[in-house]
Amino acid sequence: MDLEDPGRDVQVGRQSPYPGEFRRDAIALYRASGGRRTYAAIAADLGITGETLRTWLRKDTVRPVPEYRGGGAGESPAAELARLRAESTRLLKAEKEWQPEREILSRAAACFAREVK
Repeated sequence: MDLEDPGRDVQVGRQSPYPGEFRRDAIALYRASGGRRTYAAIAADLGITGETLRTWLRKDTVRPVPEYRGGGAGESPAAELARLRAESTRLLKAEKEWQPEREILSRAAACFAREVK
């Protein structure tokens, strides 16, 4: 039991049929969508209810990201902007390449979730 947040992670009644790894993956999938998909849409892909996913997200504590304070040593704003644009392009390209695999894994997770129920 977490002493800073009493009641968190305390399960009354039966144990959840979903393993912790499945919950963490579901949360990561929702966050990776960047708000482009709803709880219900992602939950449907995974074979769970939207409310279940919303509850998992609410219970998941996210550590705050430290504030960014500028580029590397001696990097000008123009150089930093160019570097960040190149990185953004690379990440968008990688996301498009991984999208089919993500969809396949989502379907596999949904099958697994149905079997666990």
